Amino acid sequence: MTELNHEAEETRRAFLGFALVIASGVVDRFNRGVLFRKIGLVGVGLLGGSLALAIRERQLAEVLQGYVRRDTSVTECEQAGLKNFANRDLLTVVRDSDLVILCTPLAQMRALAELALPALKAGAIITDVGSVKGSVVSELEPLVARAGAHFIGAHPMAGAEKMGVAAARAGLFCNAVCVLTPTIKSPAAGVQKLEEFWRSIASRVLKLTPHLHDELVARCSHLPHVVAAELANYVLNPNHAPEQPMLCANGFRDTTRIAAGSPEMWRDIALANRTQLGRALGAFINDLEEVRRAVETGDVKAIEQFFTTAKQRRDAWCAQTASPSPE
Repeated sequence: MTELNHEAEETRRAFLGFALVIASGVVDRFNRGVLFRKIGLVGVGLLGGSLALAIRERQLAEVLQGYVRRDTSVTECEQAGLKNFANRDLLTVVRDSDLVILCTPLAQMRALAELALPALKAGAIITDVGSVKGSVVSELEPLVARAGAHFIGAHPMAGAEKMGVAAARAGLFCNAVCVLTPTIKSPAAGVQKLEEFWRSIASRVLKLTPHLHDELVARCSHLPHVVAAELANYVLNPNHAPEQPMLCANGFRDTTRIAAGSPEMWRDIALANRTQLGRALGAFINDLEEVRRAVETGDVKAIEQFFTTAKQRRDAWCAQTASPSPE
């Protein structure tokens, strides 16, 4: 089987397995009960804060702590409803934790994991919420293994253009897809426990290889952010007529909503997944070139088919996906 056919078959199997997960109704929004004695969160922004609120709401840990860098962040956590939670000592947060979740920007994960290494508990599960898996898994899996811990990559397809713990909410992950990217080195019991954790906060779990994950999210997540950003840059270019912004209405606002995300975060994501994102951009630009040629030549049939195909595919996706991930 060629590499291309192998990846296509892997994608097909992943989708079928995911469909079975949805059909089986394994998601229980109200599932409660201690899964881990202690959970440590490294980084408490939108995702880390939302995880903390969800964990407390469902009582999934006896002890829950979150690492933050500044005193102001401790106050912000308290204002968000997370009292007796935030701590500025990284080693205190990760020490004795059965589950450690890295919720920092991608560029900070390795350095923080190295700092936390002396306090990691042997047998602990270390995971993350990063948008890129290939580089993260290849770096962190052997690193945390030095402490006898196990790294299993995760990516919840949830987020918002608003950043920080002030925007956190316990229901952020409800009905969201969470991709796990275990490898042959991942312990089966650890993978199962991590699946149970994400399902306990009402997420739908899908398992993919790190490579396939990065290929798929490059198309459906990273590419749309680049497109939204370029649309905002192009349309709102100050060199255009001053009346241009006045004509931008709800359609433009909806299409460019995600361009309001953190520039630093999306810089890191674009660089970390640059190979797959570059391929997706190349294919996308080629498709746009075909549309441009059809418009310039007045090809009525091709133009109508372009919009018809888009509507059909989106309608079919909406029908298959009861509620898309809140990203």
